Amino acid sequence: LVRLAGPPLPPAPPREEVRRHSRLSRLHTKRSDRRAISHHYDVGNDFYELVLGPSMVYSCAYWETPDGTLEDAQRDKLSLVARKLDLKPGMRLLDVGCGWGSMAVHAAREYGVRVVGVTLSQEQAAYARKRVAQEGLTDRVEIRVQDYRDVADGPYDAISSIGMAEHVGSERYLEYARDLFGLLKPGGRLLNHQIGRRPWQDESAYELDGFIDAYVFPDGELAPIGETVTQLERAGFEVRDVESIREHYALTLRRWVADLEARWPEAVRLAGPGRARVWRLYMAASALAFERNQIGVNQVLAVRTPQSGASGLPLRTRTWN
Repeated sequence: LVRLAGPPLPPAPPREEVRRHSRLSRLHTKRSDRRAISHHYDVGNDFYELVLGPSMVYSCAYWETPDGTLEDAQRDKLSLVARKLDLKPGMRLLDVGCGWGSMAVHAAREYGVRVVGVTLSQEQAAYARKRVAQEGLTDRVEIRVQDYRDVADGPYDAISSIGMAEHVGSERYLEYARDLFGLLKPGGRLLNHQIGRRPWQDESAYELDGFIDAYVFPDGELAPIGETVTQLERAGFEVRDVESIREHYALTLRRWVADLEARWPEAVRLAGPGRARVWRLYMAASALAFERNQIGVNQVLAVRTPQSGASGLPLRTRTWN
């Protein structure tokens, strides 16, 4: 019977893997982006709390010393973003890809700004709204389940995009930059915090990492920092500062892996053994990639400079030790 039937059908793919039936997802439609974001971020808030800690910040922290605490480093990163944007009481901030609401809460509580945070993840939005209510900031912070392309209530004084642009895709990046440019008032600032890769000699040969694409970040794309700056400038921005914090992400990832391994049985219970192993492998491998300069992370400060040319920035924006 086996000889007559021929070889058996292949086993069903594991539930942790995203299956795509066409290349339409590569075009980053609103539907495909929503599906990709849900795959990665709707794993369960309890699981992310276990890995990320109380800050619930899922992007590179900013370390004063390697032996500091993750919570302090994440707070310092949010403060760094706020200072670069020069946030002041009464300003309007758009937080694109707001995650679990950490930047929105920090900006409203510490700097007195009014914040709109947008995410495509239902679980993130529910968690962020709960945090906002617990902090007593419902009059200053609004969390929306909304695509950034659908935001239409500008202008904003400032925009933060922290660890979100990796999901935009090269086909859509100029559109992304132009949309954010249009949402800023003249003189408004954008802080774009984004993972980047080393450029290839033949950029047409670049392909997404198969494991990351299938199991972690479906349709996520990394671009060289030069390409990111070029696209922002093409959209009309004046790029004023680029800061590489590559080593900071290696430290952050090692802390996340340590947290995951320290509570491994609980992680398996919350996310399942397959998902827990995927997250441990991708975070550990990413830590090595940052340490070895295979990938990096950059904060790009850009301004919608008015026709007068007055950027509003001080003559010296940094102090070097």
